[in-house]
Amino acid sequence: MILPSILESARHWVRQALSPGGIAVDGTCGNGHDTLFLAERAGPDGMVYGFDIQQEALSKTRERLHAHGMTERVQLFHAGHERMHELLPSELRGRIDAFMFNLGYLPKGDTRVVTRPETTLAALETATEWLTPGGIISVCLYTGHPGGREEADAVLHFASHLPPGAFQVMHQQLPNRREAPSLLVLEKRNRPRSSSRD
Repeated sequence: MILPSILESARHWVRQALSPGGIAVDGTCGNGHDTLFLAERAGPDGMVYGFDIQQEALSKTRERLHAHGMTERVQLFHAGHERMHELLPSELRGRIDAFMFNLGYLPKGDTRVVTRPETTLAALETATEWLTPGGIISVCLYTGHPGGREEADAVLHFASHLPPGAFQVMHQQLPNRREAPSLLVLEKRNRPRSSSRD
């Protein structure tokens, strides 16, 4: 298959912003796949911060990181991503290269525990403020579970109202697969741009 999946696309865009020695945040650790990807990309001189409200998710993430020798470059928080502004080191504000969010529920976990619009929007607000110019935020949106469509709509509404001079916004979806996930990518511009033509 030539066209990348939504998850592959998310990693493609994050790679453009996160270099060895960089700083990244996984806002939804889940089973640890994105956390590991970020740790590998950041390298031994970088740092990754991961958040999840479920201890089961953090345990699986730790196991995955340990198996790949990546535990030293990752700090995990047993907390919702809406608390990022409280728990991340304050000196990182405006210096984080990439944020990744994979919304919905923990795969093979309790499907009743899901991300919610109010906490996700709070996390995205923090991410836009703490992102470095040229940084990337990726958000995988899922609509196949109760509340998923409402959350996706709220996130897209938030993104559509970001100032175009400060953020570039892209939404990737598969219109021929009704319940397929979609991808939202936000890029913080290096400098504010005028809306008038040069």
